[in-house]
Amino acid sequence: MLRNIHQDSLLNAFFLSILATAGLFYVNLGGSFLSAFVDGLSIERDAAGFIVSANKYGAAFGGLLAAIFIKKLIWRKSAYILLFILISIDIISSQIPNANLLILIRFLHGTIGGFLVGIGLSVIARTSFPDRVFGMLMVVQYSFGSIGIFTVPRLVDAFGYSAVFFVLITFSIMTLLILPLIPDPKEKEETVSSSGVLSLHSKALLGICLMSLFLFQASNMGVADFAFELGKDIDLTNNEISNLLTIANIISISGGAFAYLIATRFGRTLPLLFGFTIASLFTYLLNFSENITIYFVANSITGITWGFVIPYLLGLAATFDKYGQMAALAGFVSKIGLASGPLIASFLIIDYGFSAIINLATFGLLLGCVLAVYASQQSSKINNE
Repeated sequence: MLRNIHQDSLLNAFFLSILATAGLFYVNLGGSFLSAFVDGLSIERDAAGFIVSANKYGAAFGGLLAAIFIKKLIWRKSAYILLFILISIDIISSQIPNANLLILIRFLHGTIGGFLVGIGLSVIARTSFPDRVFGMLMVVQYSFGSIGIFTVPRLVDAFGYSAVFFVLITFSIMTLLILPLIPDPKEKEETVSSSGVLSLHSKALLGICLMSLFLFQASNMGVADFAFELGKDIDLTNNEISNLLTIANIISISGGAFAYLIATRFGRTLPLLFGFTIASLFTYLLNFSENITIYFVANSITGITWGFVIPYLLGLAATFDKYGQMAALAGFVSKIGLASGPLIASFLIIDYGFSAIINLATFGLLLGCVLAVYASQQSSKINNE
């Protein structure tokens, strides 16, 4: 019976991934979420970027609240309440055509969603093999994101910008249905700090890990949110862009699948070094997107590395405590990165164009690589002592 799902089963990893995705599903819609406002509300790209960034900064704030209060919450009951609030806010958002008002409403939505994601991440962190489940999380996000990227532009063309919110509502309803089936997590016993109190060195390593996570998310999202607009600049139609990015997203599922299958068989340092390096190279190649093949391949490979690297960064953060609090904190930092990338890009896009965004993202990924590799190596030494 589904009620007897084992905590470490593939099915539970899938259900937990749905839970940890629901509050932030709009991120997985990529540039189609931003373009829904550009096309549906006929506003400028920078204004649409501010709406999307407000949603993500709200999510970051919600993630911070989750990190603070996670120990005191009954996670399942809290998730039910948050999902019902999310659905209500999305219904309200679908009826608001004013960009400035949407910025405020989407910040509130982000706060609730970010809190929900923080709960999901903390539950995942308390499983026996969090890196594997985080890998499944990437598979789920890219799989459903692919469906969204393919359908949202067509739905917006047919029904207007409000269609994107009903896509989010549908995902939230699905999450409500699977929530009763998720087993309660067991307590983890082994962490970087067995006393439960992080040493100064461990705190420094956690900080470096989180900075790397911020740079990775900001760099990737700053480019990804404008992927649709970049496609328009090379004279592709909305449907052509949607088709290309849907296929790229489907290919990207393999990144999370690799992380799920490999887990920590080779440690975390080598996968992080490999993933960051490839991500940097193919992000830079987006400078040559006038060649449609490069545009497609670069989006595909950066998607693969995105899905591959994140599980290892979140898994690394999860080693610093047994309550899932550091994973929730990593979720907060991740969302700050997801929000900051598009915000910075929004300030650059009008005056400096796509090249400035792409080059800055490449630099951010290279710097993040150095930090991630160092944090992973030092953490391994602590665990082996």
